[in-house]
Amino acid sequence: MSDGRLIFLVGPSGAGKDSVLARLRALSRPADRLLVAHRYITRPADAGGENHVALSEHEFLQRRDAGCFALHWQSHGLHYGIGREIDLWLSQGLSVVVNGSRAHAANLAETCPHAEVVEVTAAEATIRQRLLARGREDAAAVEARLARNRKLADCPASLRILNEGSLDEAALALLAWARRAPQPTCQD
Repeated sequence: MSDGRLIFLVGPSGAGKDSVLARLRALSRPADRLLVAHRYITRPADAGGENHVALSEHEFLQRRDAGCFALHWQSHGLHYGIGREIDLWLSQGLSVVVNGSRAHAANLAETCPHAEVVEVTAAEATIRQRLLARGREDAAAVEARLARNRKLADCPASLRILNEGSLDEAALALLAWARRAPQPTCQD
């Protein structure tokens, strides 16, 4: 069976990636052959936001060292991983969307040369408002995130989705991208 597509979704905290992914799950149909991978994170399960697999740092490092992750990175003092189950899904010809990291996207070509980077973004004022409303961080931490966002603004994305309108608009834009035929790759 042909290999599927790996779509590496990135964007600043507060851009609405988790909301877009939740809506994408609701809008996609079996015929789309599209899965959204869960992340393994060293963050408590009840921290709010995305549906993730919570691991202690010890558990995470054990899994990382045993080769259980197809992708892994650190950000904001946490460890993030994507399980090897995506390798099976891709080999079955499924498209897989991964909630990734802009900082890791630049190195993605080394480990996953055929991955496609899609960025969800929003205006800084919108992001500030969303971050403050979710209440995970104080105003100083929100401003630090916004400063980091400005440093990572040149993310190598094939598609940018502005998440300022309805959630359906953003999720449908991502679904349309996932449904399109993969582009041929160059062979040397």
